[in-house]
Amino acid sequence: MSDIPRLRLYQHQLLHNKHTTPQALVAYLGAVQAQDYPMSKWAIGLRIAGLHTDHSIEAALDAGELVRTHVLRPTWHIVAASDVRWMLALTAKQIKSASAARDRDLGIDQALYTRCNDLIARALEGGRELTREAVMLELEKAGIETNPSRAVHFMMNAEVDGIVCNGKMQGKSISYALMDEKIAKGPLYPREEALALLARRYFNSHGPATLPDFHWWSGLSMPDARLGLESIKSELESFESEGKTYWLRDPSAPAAADSVFFLPAFDEYTVAYKDRSAVFSPQWHKDAITSNGIFKPIIVVNGQVKGIWKRTVQKNRVLIEPFFFAASDLLPMEVMERAVAPFAAFLGAEPVIKL
Repeated sequence: MSDIPRLRLYQHQLLHNKHTTPQALVAYLGAVQAQDYPMSKWAIGLRIAGLHTDHSIEAALDAGELVRTHVLRPTWHIVAASDVRWMLALTAKQIKSASAARDRDLGIDQALYTRCNDLIARALEGGRELTREAVMLELEKAGIETNPSRAVHFMMNAEVDGIVCNGKMQGKSISYALMDEKIAKGPLYPREEALALLARRYFNSHGPATLPDFHWWSGLSMPDARLGLESIKSELESFESEGKTYWLRDPSAPAAADSVFFLPAFDEYTVAYKDRSAVFSPQWHKDAITSNGIFKPIIVVNGQVKGIWKRTVQKNRVLIEPFFFAASDLLPMEVMERAVAPFAAFLGAEPVIKL
């Protein structure tokens, strides 16, 4: 168990940045959870070699090199443009099944979804990019009742069906564009090949990890998750720890010096695993993960989650407030200053730490 944090820091590209572009890094990871949009950009930027900024990651999304859409579990993820269509083909059925009960509560059936998809496509065609609110106005004009809950489901279904994806940000509001107008066509694969590819992406970048971890991260059924892992086992190494079987591509990560990372909300380092105990003492889960599943930004010291942090972005500076779970884990100010410097540079701001 003691080697798991070191190996994950390495495979997550936190200790070793071998990718130089946002799309290469995201393709390597498979997907980056992204309902907290500003923090998801930091999750990408901190893992790329060289200086990348908030603006450069957003530029990759604006250019259609990266796509922010509902593709796993279901929640928002950022994926490489070349991966979005085969991933949706693989995961759409499971995402829709997860939403079926709530669809019934909202009075939504397949016929209504089909009608909404057609109206949404017509509203966005010709390169138009509209906010969710603007799209809902178009549905209302056509006599379709909308409310915040229905709006979420209408747009998520259009994403899962490959009709829409992210447009450019409009102020602080997300917008939608037609996927076929914005994103270049990418490959599709037979289902078993796609399962193997998704499993390979996950275990190569997130290992050591277990089958239940992959099942959780992917949102696939357990039989499909198991099939994906079985198909690539010959490419992986495995070991047993505390009654669990862990799989990974490369067990030979170099020894690591002391490290401190201020990781974003919903970072793959914790959110991508069903069992987080290898890097995160269960006694602190309630302090970092809310009862409704909100993952707060975390402070990771030598691979272990030791606290959380808040950021307040001001005009030319970013105020950072660290909160350590145990008083004995408080780091010296100079150590924290070095650790937060990359985040401040990512934002183009001056860091100020407030204890």
